[in-house]
Parts: sequence; C-alpha cells; structure tokens
Amino acid sequence: MVTILLIFLFLLLIGVFPTWPHSRSWGYYPSGAAGLLLFLVLVLLLTGRI
Repeated sequence: MVTILLIFLFLLLIGVFPTWPHSRSWGYYPSGAAGLLLFLVLVLLLTGRI
C-alpha cells in the first residue's frame, strides 16, 4: 500500500510542473494540490494510520 502511494505521489509531483504549453496557464494550483496531498500523507504516516 505504501509503495503504491509513494509511486502515485512521485508521478503526481512530476505531473504538476508547468512545462507543457497547455499547462502554463494553470499557475500554482496543481503543485498546491500535490503539496497538500503530500502533507496529508506525511501526517498520516507520522500518526501511524498508514
């Protein structure tokens, strides 16, 4: 479960970089969502729920 979650987060972090022309207008929304998900996973790991 943790391995799948880490792979998903890694792919999400790669996907949020606005390097493609269609995603330049998105701004910081994708990276903010990825940061929020990473923070939630970190909190869950520290509390022992995962």
